[in-house]
Amino acid sequence: MKLPRRKFLHLAANVAAIPAVLRYSRAQAYPSRPVQIVIGFPAGNTTDIVARLIGQRLSERLGQPIVIENRPGAGTNIGTEAVVRAPPDGHTLLLATSVNAMNASLYQHLNFNFVRDITPVARIGGTAFVIVVTPSIPAKSIPEFIAYAKANPDKITMASAGVGSTNHIFGELFKSMTGINMLHVPYRSAYMPDLLSGRVHVAFTTVAQSIGYIKDSRLRALAVTTSTPWQTLPNIPTVGASVPGYEASGWQGVGAPKNTSNEIIKKLNNEINAVLAEPNVKDRLIGAGVEPTTMSPAEFGRFIANETEKWGNVIRTANIKPE
Repeated sequence: MKLPRRKFLHLAANVAAIPAVLRYSRAQAYPSRPVQIVIGFPAGNTTDIVARLIGQRLSERLGQPIVIENRPGAGTNIGTEAVVRAPPDGHTLLLATSVNAMNASLYQHLNFNFVRDITPVARIGGTAFVIVVTPSIPAKSIPEFIAYAKANPDKITMASAGVGSTNHIFGELFKSMTGINMLHVPYRSAYMPDLLSGRVHVAFTTVAQSIGYIKDSRLRALAVTTSTPWQTLPNIPTVGASVPGYEASGWQGVGAPKNTSNEIIKKLNNEINAVLAEPNVKDRLIGAGVEPTTMSPAEFGRFIANETEKWGNVIRTANIKPE
């Protein structure tokens, strides 16, 4: 049977539209079951708090439960690899952090490539760190601290959560940009008790971890590591005001396995950004020491690439090797 030309073209157009309709239907149907967000840290830390706060509201917007799974170990690499190996259907996501960008250079034999194998979805926010000293250190500003360190070489001890930890690497950047030397003291457990007692002298800590001790004068804050002053410590200057170009911030965001469809990525980005715009969510994140920051998937991807290169250079220059 021969079809009239107009009817044939109409049918052909309908057939051509089927793939787009199917993609739209899949995106509309997503998520079809609970969504898992994997965290490479134990329960109770800042990243875990952020994930649960965002997950609660995201669940309400998506109409499916958000299940938070803590999979700590190997510097967050165990949890990250679990997401890399997951089906790219948007039902397994990663709570990505600055640690992932650092690990790309810190660990030489990973079974995955973070930049290649995790698709950026949305940035959540940035975490401020602050340089704090024990009261036995006489310096009250970054210039005074640098002068004191140069006058007392090899006498200042810098505590961290371990070799290759975020506060260790932030400290190494500071050392390289100021030309001072500090003896690194890595801890496998909490270093704060020794810092408070004066057994170690300085640390690059999160604002959330140290603000109580700063306010009761048990620790002295010299500067925040962010590019702009931090709202919960408005009178504390930035490191960059004294050391031009210094900036070191933690960050959190959401990633998905590579090959996750653009429709799902876009939907998640829109919903996460909407959650971050809610005043109650913003206030609670700021209370946890996190400044909400939204980005498109492409912007977040460029941000991750830049962070990976930046911290890779610091790690290689300082010759940091994981324990």
